[in-house]
Amino acid sequence: MGILIEGTILAANFLRENAITLLRCVKKQSSYLGKRWFFSPEHPALTEEAQLVLDWAVDKKKKSGDSGEVTTSHLLLGIWYEGESLGHKITAGLGFNEEKVKELESSSTKPGFIDG
Repeated sequence: MGILIEGTILAANFLRENAITLLRCVKKQSSYLGKRWFFSPEHPALTEEAQLVLDWAVDKKKKSGDSGEVTTSHLLLGIWYEGESLGHKITAGLGFNEEKVKELESSSTKPGFIDG
């Protein structure tokens, strides 16, 4: 949800282009949790799953050999590859799939890519 709230970077645009919106994410999350859940982009909870996603994104960036920052595209891919996470279930339930992953990976690994 934080990626969608940011709004201007590749990952947010990519999600919206594939009909994955903040409202749809909130509704899907509520269906998994069985209730309304409070989400604050200013003070997100760092769960064990979130830490695994961050670790994956940092590791992927380091292995790429590229300079620069870990991007939201890395984070979105980390969410996807953390297959048992709620984030993975939500994105999969909204139509994100292996084909979309390959498309995002292809876009974000082009030489000179800037996520912004």
